[in-house]
Amino acid sequence: MNWSAVKPYLQVAKNTWNNALTYRINVLMWRFRMVLQLLATYFLWLAVIPSNKTVLGYSQSAMLTYVLASAVVSAIVFSSLVGEVGEEINKGDLSNYLLKPVNYFAYWLARDAGDKAMNICFAVIEITLIILFLRPPVFLQANVLFIVLSIVAIIMAILLYFLMNFLLGLIGFWSSEVWAPRFIFFTVYAFFSGGIFPLDILPKQFFIFFQLLPFPYLLYFPIKLYLGQLSILEIILGFLASAAWLVLLYKILQWGWKKGLKQYTAQGR
Repeated sequence: MNWSAVKPYLQVAKNTWNNALTYRINVLMWRFRMVLQLLATYFLWLAVIPSNKTVLGYSQSAMLTYVLASAVVSAIVFSSLVGEVGEEINKGDLSNYLLKPVNYFAYWLARDAGDKAMNICFAVIEITLIILFLRPPVFLQANVLFIVLSIVAIIMAILLYFLMNFLLGLIGFWSSEVWAPRFIFFTVYAFFSGGIFPLDILPKQFFIFFQLLPFPYLLYFPIKLYLGQLSILEIILGFLASAAWLVLLYKILQWGWKKGLKQYTAQGR
């Protein structure tokens, strides 16, 4: 590995971490909102599922583990700064990167890495405190294979979310309105990824349809792998679907990037 080529991007990740610490109040308020949202979901399912019963195919332990795991996985997958790509294109700031020996995609991956590191630290602390104070009946996966598979699925989810976010940013090449599509995207993935509830509690026909979309592989699939609630066939099909979406979105991103650069006029510069 050429460390001299990697070093600048490591510095980018470090700078992103430092920038987040500069605005501590913003970070704390963001995390406070996430904790409130997590606790609301936690106590809702705690009230719905008795400790000795199963509801919608989930025991209290499995559902609460899903809820807490979703907070950690969300911090890893959904923490991203790529949403700023559209603004940089609109403002003409993209020119700053095109004129330098910088890989624009690697630059944003590095920025995301710094942001994710910050959010992961907060999420781990928050979940630890919740477990210490509330003592939920959390399920601990002892099978190393399921743990490894869930980690692989999370890595694929990170790349999948990055590609989705970057594609939305490319709208900036053709339109100055980049936040409306992003707002719709945030609303859609929050529901379809399984962040509000496990998708398999839905009617079967809806669940089958959702599995054809890329969103379940951002959150639902990695967590179900950790819980060990998927069959071998479901695991294979899940990884194949995730890989297929990665390839497809990457190809679309390449095409959109080339088309967009032909449209780019560096307006504002």
